[in-house]
Amino acid sequence: METAVSRHFGEIALTPAGQRIISGRYEHDGGPIDLDLSIGEHERLDEAEVHKVDYRLRFLPELIEAARERIAQDLEDEDSSVVEYRHFHCQNLSDGKIRELFGVERSDEVDDDHFVRALRLSRVGIFPGQPERYFVLDFTLGEGFTDEVLVAAADEDGVVDDEVNWD
Repeated sequence: METAVSRHFGEIALTPAGQRIISGRYEHDGGPIDLDLSIGEHERLDEAEVHKVDYRLRFLPELIEAARERIAQDLEDEDSSVVEYRHFHCQNLSDGKIRELFGVERSDEVDDDHFVRALRLSRVGIFPGQPERYFVLDFTLGEGFTDEVLVAAADEDGVVDDEVNWD
């Protein structure tokens, strides 16, 4: 069986077709981020595509920053999913939890900057067969705190979509 070696996913079998997800890791800001390389039912992963994925992941720090900027922009729109997510997850928090999540003492001190900084990237999905939605980034306030995420997507060139969703 033909294989390709990826810096982030290790050795990958290059099968003719068939849906699958290949797990990997990326180190960012001193911590690991889970990667999911998603191959569609009728897509074929070849060695060139594996190298393209590794190449594009070189720019993941810039993509993360662009997604955070998009989230910050969405905080200006009272009807956005980001504002709803923030309101839902930040109401009725104890002072101890506010300190733990946001690094401030009281809920009225949690401004947009504190909120965006508190978001942690928990997973990056990579979809080589979908150039318009190549990257999907899941941000959370903490896995022990919530299993819901803010989802930002970007095309294969790293351009973040206009909308961040709550999932």
